[in-house]
Formats: sequence, C-alpha cells, structure tokens
Amino acid sequence: MAILLLPLITGWAVLFYFAMLDEIYDSLDDGLENQKFLMLQRIENDPTILKQNDSKFEKHVYNFTPISKAGYLDFKESYRDTLMYMLNERDYEPVRIFESAIAYGDDHYKLKIVTSMVEEDDLVEDMVLYLLCLYLLLVFSILFMNNLLLRKIWQPFYDLITQLRDFRIEKHTSLHIPNSNIEEFNLLNSTVDRLIRKSTDKYVAQKEFIENASHELQTPLAVSINKLELFLENNDLRENQLKDLSTIMDSLGKLTRLNKSLLLLSKIENRQFEKEEIIDLTKLTLDIAADFKDLAAHKKMKINVDSGTALEYTINVDLAIILLTNLIKNALVHGKRKEQIHVEIKSNFWEIRNFGALKELDRSSLFTRFKHTSNHKNSTGLGLSISMAIAQRYGVELTYTFQGMHTFRLQFPDSP
Repeated sequence: MAILLLPLITGWAVLFYFAMLDEIYDSLDDGLENQKFLMLQRIENDPTILKQNDSKFEKHVYNFTPISKAGYLDFKESYRDTLMYMLNERDYEPVRIFESAIAYGDDHYKLKIVTSMVEEDDLVEDMVLYLLCLYLLLVFSILFMNNLLLRKIWQPFYDLITQLRDFRIEKHTSLHIPNSNIEEFNLLNSTVDRLIRKSTDKYVAQKEFIENASHELQTPLAVSINKLELFLENNDLRENQLKDLSTIMDSLGKLTRLNKSLLLLSKIENRQFEKEEIIDLTKLTLDIAADFKDLAAHKKMKINVDSGTALEYTINVDLAIILLTNLIKNALVHGKRKEQIHVEIKSNFWEIRNFGALKELDRSSLFTRFKHTSNHKNSTGLGLSISMAIAQRYGVELTYTFQGMHTFRLQFPDSP
C-alpha cells in the first residue's frame, strides 16, 4: 500500500505544481493589467510621469518609452519573465514584465510594468519537502489504522484461521466460533462450522464402516479357513481335490491379508494413529533386520546395515515399524538370491538397496495400490502403497531410483 502511494502522490504533485504555476501566473498577469489601468488614471492627474524613462527600473516599477503611431497600432500586449537585480537579496531574482501601448493626446507610448514573481526552484524544494512529510504522514496513518482499527475489525477472521490451523478431525476437536457484528464474518463462520460438522460426520461414519466391514469380513474368513483345515484333516481326499481345496485356502488367506492391509491403509489416510514420539530409526532398523535374519538365510541373502549415524524422527511407533518392515521385506522378497541387501542410515535419510530385475521399475505406478512388481503369489500389491501413505503422513519423501541396484530412499526434513 505504501509503495502504491508513492507514484500516486508523485503524479498528483506534478499536476498540482503546474496547476499552481498557472494560477500564480494568471494572478500576476491580472495584477499587472490592473496596474496599467491605475497608471492611465494617474496620467490624467499627472501627465509628467510620461516623461519618466526609467529603463532599468531603478526608481519605479514602470517606465514609458515614446513610440510612433504605427508602432502603437501594431503593438501587441505581452508578458515575459526575466531576471532583475534585487538590492534586498543582493542577487538576480525572477520578475515578470508586462508590455503594453497607450495613447495620450497625439502622443503614443510603450508602457512596461514589472513585478516580482515566485522563485520556481524554491517552490519545487518546498513542495518536495511538504510532499515527503505528507507521504510519511499517510504511511504512518495507514499503518496505525491497519494495526489498530483494521486488526480489531478482522479479529474474528484471525480467530477462525487460528482454530482451523489447529483443527484435527481425527482428534475430535471442535471450533468455538463467536458471533461478530460483521455480517460477512458471521456468514463465513456459519459456513465453515457447517462444513466441519459435515466432514466430521462423514469421517466418523467412514471410520465406523471400515472397522465394521473389516470385522464382519475377518470373522467369516477365519471361520471358513478353520473349517477347511478341519475338513482336510478329517477326510481322505483325492489329489485333485486336495489341490482345489489348497487353492481355495490360499485365496482365502490372501483375502484375509488384503482385508488387513486395506484396513491399515484407510486408518493411515484417516489419521487414526494419533500417538507420536521420537523414535530411534537406527535401532529400529537393526531390530527389524534381526527379525528377518532367518528369511534372509533361507534365500542365502544378508542384510548389511551401515548405521554409523543416529536417525531420530517424531512418528507413531507402530507406523514406523510397518514402514521399515515393508521396505526391508520388499527387498528380501524381490531381491536376487545369494546377493546382499545394503541399508544406509544418515542423519537425514534412510536408504535400502538390493539386486533384482535388471531393469528399472515403472515409477509412475510403483506406489499405486494393487501394483505387483513380481508374480509372488502372497503379495497383496499394497506394501509400497502403505509405505508411501505413512511417509506422506509424516512429511517424509519416499523415492525410488535404479542404477544397477533398486534403491528406495526415505528423505527426512531437516528438523525432527
């Protein structure tokens, strides 16, 4: 606002300057013309003043110069600016001279009248000074009005913004919206309150649906698997029947894992994991690597953890375990047998590298749901999607690169 005032005031000052000069000149010219009429009246009473030819204006502010009748008839009145030495200033100062022609009897004269005029350089300096003071006064006035009056007027809006900034739908927080004397703010408050109530109701309904659906699916799946296991134990079946039942049990097992993964993904996206604490991800990685030691040995693989630096981050401990477990398990499941898996941990990133397929995976769909990077029959296609959801939930950047080895990297913000 203050910056916009500067060119506006400058433009106004230029226009005002020229308008004021025009008014000054008009006033001076009217005064000089009036002096002419006064001189004509004086001549009637004292014709001797026509004999005074004070060309340098040393005694009077006027002088008369005889001219011919032809010169009188052709003469045109004029105004002009010049400089004249002023005794009081002891310097040359600007003056304005009015030239006209008069007739007295058979004689004709050129009349010059001089008057002091405003000094334009002084006028410009004064205007700049006054305009600068005006500009500063306006800026301070605007700042004062903005900080005092406008802030008071906008206080209901700032209160609403503060509450929205701290609002967390998963924590069932509510807004305390006071009434305002401003109709627009009351309309905004009521609209925001209505939207939050609708969002909260939908969130609660969605949460209950997910939990109920998961529970209702989990129970019949578990019952079906148990009954099939009992059926296999208590009956002698042909080989083709055993294969069919084994296929059914595998499908039911995959459906059970898929149900759990989808429930977990929904809970992450709905921010249902509220408890957070500072977790030592270096120690957590070592513990998870130890848990996978037998699986790695079965595939004749080894997990090497370079943990020279501690990495701590504020995160839900259960989600941290799921995040690192998914990435390590992904490297084991899809990694090449008899090769090593390298985990590197620094103060601001966590990285895992493994040998696998000799081509880069499709980055555009790698972290999408139900994307299978191999034909592994037990894979639900949700592991990397869950990892990405957890990373995004806590502001961590999960990326994939390929340079001979498949590399997944967790880049943490600078501040924990």
